[in-house]
Amino acid sequence: MRRLLIAMALAWAAHAAAQSLAAGPMVGATDMHGTTIWLQGTAPARAELEYWPVQEPTKTRRVSAQLQAADDHVAHVRIEGLEQATRYAYRLRLNGQPAGDVQHFRTQTRWQWRGQVEPPAFTALLGSCHYLNEPARDRDGNPFGAGYGIFSTMAARQPDLTLWLGDNSYLRENEWSSAEGIRYRFQADRAQAELQPLLRVGQHAAIWDDHDYGPDDSNSSYEFKQAALDMFKRYWANASWGLPGVPGIFGSFSFSDVDFFLLDNRWYRDADKDAHTKNKRMLGDAQVRWLKNALLQSTAPLKVVVGGSQFLANVSPRSEGWSRFPEERQDFMDWLAGNRLDGVLFFSGDKHHTELTKVERAGTYPLYDLTCSPLTAGAFPGAPDTARPDRIPGTMVPIRNFCSFTVDGPKTRRVITMKSFDAQGKELWSHQLEAQALRTPR
Repeated sequence: MRRLLIAMALAWAAHAAAQSLAAGPMVGATDMHGTTIWLQGTAPARAELEYWPVQEPTKTRRVSAQLQAADDHVAHVRIEGLEQATRYAYRLRLNGQPAGDVQHFRTQTRWQWRGQVEPPAFTALLGSCHYLNEPARDRDGNPFGAGYGIFSTMAARQPDLTLWLGDNSYLRENEWSSAEGIRYRFQADRAQAELQPLLRVGQHAAIWDDHDYGPDDSNSSYEFKQAALDMFKRYWANASWGLPGVPGIFGSFSFSDVDFFLLDNRWYRDADKDAHTKNKRMLGDAQVRWLKNALLQSTAPLKVVVGGSQFLANVSPRSEGWSRFPEERQDFMDWLAGNRLDGVLFFSGDKHHTELTKVERAGTYPLYDLTCSPLTAGAFPGAPDTARPDRIPGTMVPIRNFCSFTVDGPKTRRVITMKSFDAQGKELWSHQLEAQALRTPR
């Protein structure tokens, strides 16, 4: 009898281990009446989400999905029929057994065309360049990654939104040369224990840059970019991916009274180092056409364009940035001024240091590009302020850090606050501006 009980206990332990969470859950694209919850298990299982309004716990509903080995036991669970401006709780079960604690999400508020309804204040956290050390696959020398406690620091701030600005993983030389290697890196990095607290807080959206797309400084010639796109779509839960017939990770989503435009700076990119070809492209004609039309379609008072490469800074010939594609950038800047489009800001990553760039424009408002980097990869100082008159003094951060973007105040007087924090949460700088300052004089 004792042996039987021991055998039953061991079998139950093995069963429980086989159906545990590998990563997540993580809340992805969320609108007024629906949300997508990403999760990953360790084995095939039936995943069931129970969810209910926090203020009405008796109104529990359920939705389920199957975790399959072919998809790395990943599921994107879509929940529909929700009430706007409502905080929900949810609980995950795998094969009927509880998997993790109760988590929460909040649907978007319908404030448009409702005079007495204010758009909610919110805080987004930003970061780029996360490197998880793996000695068996890394280059020789000192480890490139460190400071993984930064994710717990970020989670403790309870952000409403986290924007991953590219290089969220680093493909190695022995990985970017095959679809299997790309799959391995995405799966290994997502399972990192230190990452999980942040994934479980707020909503998440992501873009890529060269290192989670392919090799260093990679461009449109990368042969395995379809495999990279497949994995990116599997491991993130953005609202949309490209357009019919125009592949890529670009898309947009709304959060409160801000529209975010996520760009793909790799799929269509010509080589930065090409010094001969005229009119070379970083974003490509089809994506730029989409961006222009999407910006014009937007009714949000604030419009944030998000990309992996810096938009406004004039980078050196050894660096990457939109300034290496002068015709494409100038065409967009002329178009932006000519259409008198208000409320446009830029976010970028890549540089392994943080800085806030400000570019004055004749006859209209200045443009800002908040570059935030790195999270855990190696940090490198940028040029001094004296060599960068377009940088707001004191905003260059040459250490591992993350940034915040807060929008608050009544809808007619919104205030934007951008900050940088070190890995322990110490504020390094803060810059504030009124949304009204991002308006073209009439």
